[in-house]
Amino acid sequence: MARYFDIDDIIMEDELISVVYQVGANGVGLLDPGAERNCVEQGAKVELPFWLAHELHMRQAVVVSAPPCFNQKTRKEIQADAAFVDLRSRCPYFYEFGCKVAPLIGDRTIGSFLLYAFTGRYKEVLSKAHSSAFISTPKSTLLTKEETQLYEAARSSMAAFKKWRVGGPRFERASILRKRKPTD
Repeated sequence: MARYFDIDDIIMEDELISVVYQVGANGVGLLDPGAERNCVEQGAKVELPFWLAHELHMRQAVVVSAPPCFNQKTRKEIQADAAFVDLRSRCPYFYEFGCKVAPLIGDRTIGSFLLYAFTGRYKEVLSKAHSSAFISTPKSTLLTKEETQLYEAARSSMAAFKKWRVGGPRFERASILRKRKPTD
């Protein structure tokens, strides 16, 4: 499930997701803030962290609903102009979370939706990174954690390229030059 020591994976799996209990459960009333007793009734809709929802789904105790960051409104906004949608406020780990939640909700379109969103935003991320290689610009608040890592990698790569390009001679002469015989 989780990469045990990866803090980003731990934070991503703490994202809340809506589930509906298929069976009643005793002793878990703390999970449902509206519960008066220390149990959750069958059919109760509860927000749980992804890691817990995944485990309960594997035991067929809950049915997972699609998170709000993958609803039709978000899909339409991304189809309109993917580069300017604030995905970070919806889910900081949008792509990784989408890959992990897709098998649970049984929506086969999430994979193609994630690909469409990434390809639509990729060009914008790289162009911003390449144009700001030496300028200290504040990080864009629209970027997800994965896109921020991509942005930083592209920015440092462009800075290293510009440093290499400006510095010193790029061509060296061979110490011994031989003339070739002409071929007929």
